[in-house]
Amino acid sequence: MKKILIFFVVTFIVAQTNAQTSIFNDLLQKHVTKDGIVDYKSLKNDEAKLDSFISYLEKTSPDNSWSDNKKRAFWINAYNAYTIKLILENYPIKSIMNIKKKGKTAWKIPFAKVGGKTYTLDHIEHEILRKKLFDPKIHVGVNCASGSCPKLGNKAFTEENIEAELTQLMKDFVNDATRNKLGKKKVQISSIFDWFKGDFTKNGSIVDYLNKYSDTEIKSNAKISYLKYDWSLNGK
Repeated sequence: MKKILIFFVVTFIVAQTNAQTSIFNDLLQKHVTKDGIVDYKSLKNDEAKLDSFISYLEKTSPDNSWSDNKKRAFWINAYNAYTIKLILENYPIKSIMNIKKKGKTAWKIPFAKVGGKTYTLDHIEHEILRKKLFDPKIHVGVNCASGSCPKLGNKAFTEENIEAELTQLMKDFVNDATRNKLGKKKVQISSIFDWFKGDFTKNGSIVDYLNKYSDTEIKSNAKISYLKYDWSLNGK
């Protein structure tokens, strides 16, 4: 009897997780283009659905039995949902950099509630995703709502799709000429590769990492420089 009860509880939790992730997925599909441009104005009209997903996040804590991919998907979705919520609460706005609360930037405001605890976006990214669930591709998963940021994917992450989706997002990012300018002997790349250089060079050089995804084969001694970051809103 006890085993049957546990089975039904687990089944219910899985069904709830899938249903709520589906709500977030539908929002992204409806309001984010394939190029990652967000229609915040129309999304504002669907804010109740975003709030429904956020309500689920507030009550849910990743379980120890979850795989790393499931945890990764959960926390990246949480990061992106709360970033979108923050933009909507301050919309219209030209840049996430303009959001301040009690002298704190958007990433340092404690407002993201998950599983009964309150987090900052920085804590989710740096203390949970980068420290406990490390994968360099996390940097194209979490979205800073800005022009130079890797595009916001228009699908919610799941345990099943996260590896393929992050890989595709990294390929798109690396080969996007507006964000990285790649040549055989010279590259001008996103400041993300500078700010988080240690994440990308654990198994080789920056060029080694770029070559895993680049359509252009970059020489190992290529000259590297970093592009100025565009913090304007990634909206229409």
